[in-house]
Amino acid sequence: LLFFDPILSRDSTISCGSCHHTALYFTDGLAHSIGIDSQLTPRNAPSIINVAYQPYMFWDGGVPTIEQQVLAPISNPLEMDFDVNAVVARLNNHPAYPALFEKAYGQPPSVFTLTRAIANYERSLFSGTSQFDEFQYYNKTDALSPSALNGKSIFFGESGECFHCHNEFNFTDNSFKNNGLYLNYADSGRARITLLSGDVGKFKVPSLRNIAMTAPYMHDGSIATLEEVVEHYNSGGKPHPNKSGLIKPLNLTIQEKEDLVNFLKALTDQ
Repeated sequence: LLFFDPILSRDSTISCGSCHHTALYFTDGLAHSIGIDSQLTPRNAPSIINVAYQPYMFWDGGVPTIEQQVLAPISNPLEMDFDVNAVVARLNNHPAYPALFEKAYGQPPSVFTLTRAIANYERSLFSGTSQFDEFQYYNKTDALSPSALNGKSIFFGESGECFHCHNEFNFTDNSFKNNGLYLNYADSGRARITLLSGDVGKFKVPSLRNIAMTAPYMHDGSIATLEEVVEHYNSGGKPHPNKSGLIKPLNLTIQEKEDLVNFLKALTDQ
């Protein structure tokens, strides 16, 4: 209820669900999310499916827990532009919420219970039944098309190099990488947190689960399609001094690029 309730924002127009739509796999389909007073936020809203497995939140990793993440959009002047204590006061004066909090936590609404309620909901958003999962974990040998199967070989092989960063169950190593998207970054990324010049342009490696359903891509939503994403990595990216050494020209054929995209589409959970 809290996740989808605009009561969390100053003018009661913006909820968590405003930027994380269920129909869009908990993204909003926009390059930059829209907050209070129709303001554009500086980053693309990532999916929060499988967020329980992430060791830190946001593109720059600036928040270490889901509970603390709840506080950030509430206080952000571009998102909900409110004070969490004022939110709690609203909840305590609401006709239904006090009883719901008592039932869940044995105490009235508070910053503690508010953040934990939303965090616990977000931890329930699990994805793990894609065509890839059927093939990989449930021995359904025909779950992947021949094209997707070849794409899998490219993804997990040295010809594609994708697996170095997008590995494990959630298809991310949770590291921060500069992928050569720009020569000059308007958003400094991880450096915003660490204040280190070597972290400029580094962003959290995102999960690739449901990636076909969560366009546009990159921290700023600047790439519209999976085909363009593959083309970016195939090109080797821009020569930024912080660019990861893993990002280099791949020289994939047209068919290989198509196969790789088809594998990525097989990561969609129905």
